[in-house]
Amino acid sequence: MQFDTTDELTRELLRLRLVTDEQLVECQSRLPITSEPKSLLKALESQHLLTSYQVTKLSTDDDSPLVLGDYKLMYQNASGSFARVFRGCTIPDGKMIGLKVLRSRYLAEPQSVAHFHREAELCMKLRHKNIVPIYSVGTDGDYHYFTMEFIEGGNLRDFANIRGKFQSLDLLRCATDMAEGLEYALQQGMTHRDFKLSNVLMSSRGVAKLVDFGLAGDDATSNDENIQAVEYATLEKHTGAPVNDPRSDLFFLGAVLYELATGISPYPPTRSREDRRMFSRYSGIRPIRKADPKISSTIADIIDRLLKIVPLERYQSATELLVDLRAALKDFSDENSGDAEIRQAPRLSTILCVEYRVKQQDMLRDHLSKHGFRVLMLTAWDRALARIKSNPPDCLLLMGDAIGDDCNREVYDEALRWCKLQGVGCVVVASAEEEGVAQELQLTGSSRVLVQPITLRDVRSAIVDVLQSKMNRE
Repeated sequence: MQFDTTDELTRELLRLRLVTDEQLVECQSRLPITSEPKSLLKALESQHLLTSYQVTKLSTDDDSPLVLGDYKLMYQNASGSFARVFRGCTIPDGKMIGLKVLRSRYLAEPQSVAHFHREAELCMKLRHKNIVPIYSVGTDGDYHYFTMEFIEGGNLRDFANIRGKFQSLDLLRCATDMAEGLEYALQQGMTHRDFKLSNVLMSSRGVAKLVDFGLAGDDATSNDENIQAVEYATLEKHTGAPVNDPRSDLFFLGAVLYELATGISPYPPTRSREDRRMFSRYSGIRPIRKADPKISSTIADIIDRLLKIVPLERYQSATELLVDLRAALKDFSDENSGDAEIRQAPRLSTILCVEYRVKQQDMLRDHLSKHGFRVLMLTAWDRALARIKSNPPDCLLLMGDAIGDDCNREVYDEALRWCKLQGVGCVVVASAEEEGVAQELQLTGSSRVLVQPITLRDVRSAIVDVLQSKMNRE
């Protein structure tokens, strides 16, 4: 979509319902009459009426949709071989939602289109705290999509890459969430059929939620690997298990827990379908205690039993598994009770840190990443401000010593103002010489000022505090 005149652009914006007529009039009133389409797009973005993703699409020859049905596509969040996932909102009331859109390459495959719709329609009846709810399914022209809850967080693959191994208590909590989701789905006559790290989302409140059910439903008896995950087909074929066996989900839950507990995949990652069809890949998993001798024996026993290659030797249901998981949870206590509030920190929240000193960068990055945050490090405030405007993080960490000169107060005011506009938490770390700055700044519930000297734990606690405040308001 590229436009020669501003009139062409405004007509398209109104046709797509990306903005209202009143919003356009207000924005154009601030521009010269002779302004070009690019100027209008920039102005709409600066007023937060369009996102950077939308502006990019409108500025190029990309003809992919920006609106499907009554939903705006705001950002692309994930992209798989079968579908793309977008952050969007409803046009009538601006409610945030997620949209999963089938890739156009599958439009000529009726079976794939039918499977896409079937997944959504079957899963719409699932309403459980550990399953991402699906709200609606629809088509718009050649596009097939369904809407679901938008999860402010990330998937377990992202989280594991950042955090590495899970601590025992966190692992058990996450395992219990996942098992409870599987238990509920089976009670509704459904299995997951595509259980893996990337198909488990971690909410900002630290709750694991299952997403992307594969061959879901009690009438799923096909051996077609184009529909059924290759891993499931291979496991069931060589172990004599029935197709759509609930114990297959438990095996691959065990594989997920193995990687979260050790930081090592139980089998070599590969995209090759031939490699994934090799039964030895699943039957030859190295015992977890050999992968990491420090693993708790209680947790190792649970994971080893989940990964038994003979179905009868595994847990026979998620309900049976939950008995052991809940017992293990009772036996594990937190070693550092003083960190209780920090354990409630939103997981995979993105922290944008402004700091130019290499040593301080490394210390902050290591500490925050270790505790489950995604850290973006920038050395200059102007670059950080551009990021806040175009792709807001969850929280800004602004180190006063990194700003320099005598403009700190102006930068603090600007940071707080833009963070408030964008719904971003803000933690300002002022120098010792700025002791009175906290009383001078216009703070909100989602902003804090710390004055040196402080510890890394002080910084982390302040970040958790503003993020919790932000979530409570939402």
